[in-house]
Amino acid sequence: MTSMAAFYVLLAIFAAIKAEPSPEIIPYPGGINGTGITTRYWDCCKPACSWTDNIQTPSGIPITSCEVDGKTPAKPTEFSGCGTGGTAYSCTNQAPFVVNSTLSYGFAAASFTGGLDFSLCCSCMLLSFQGDLQGKQFLVQITNAGDTLQDNQFDLGIPGGGVGIFPLGCMTQWGASEEGWGDPYGGVHTIEECDELPADLQSGCRWRFEFMEGVSNPDVTFYQVKCPKELVDISGCEL
Repeated sequence: MTSMAAFYVLLAIFAAIKAEPSPEIIPYPGGINGTGITTRYWDCCKPACSWTDNIQTPSGIPITSCEVDGKTPAKPTEFSGCGTGGTAYSCTNQAPFVVNSTLSYGFAAASFTGGLDFSLCCSCMLLSFQGDLQGKQFLVQITNAGDTLQDNQFDLGIPGGGVGIFPLGCMTQWGASEEGWGDPYGGVHTIEECDELPADLQSGCRWRFEFMEGVSNPDVTFYQVKCPKELVDISGCEL
């Protein structure tokens, strides 16, 4: 390749990078930051931040949960499908999606104190992956809490990520087995297994093998940011 040809190749690469959407990320005034760990899950349950009593935002509007179709908004008073007779579940659009080659948006359960922590329901955190995923970031809105989570742990909401201790949700919503899809903890093992999930969840499942390159539970650094409109429009909740 001649030097002139190499120059034009570089120009094309820089133009492609510049053409990628690159949203402004705004730190939240007085927000928290630190280092953390990640896990993954998708138990189909009504998120804990979908209960009005767990919301501490000025509006008091909780995270949207959905009827059994995963699309129709459920009433905040409906019980979780992870309990006997419950009819509210996770919405299928609360799965991760790519913004550009180094940034994705999505949702997560989190604890910043260890155990159940509702203080930051609806807040957003910019996670910067470490190790093999250095340079990639995941901006998540907190929709859930977990009584088994550790300090600064983010349980990323990824379809096919494992049903954990709540198998009933995916069983009643989608007819999944008691183990869910793949292993109860960790979920599916390959991108091909994502084809076993309902059609509306397959893209979010593949995200783990495409954007995250199949890397399992990377460490992160994080800081609190203002929630982007794209996530607020999905969740219905804003800090």
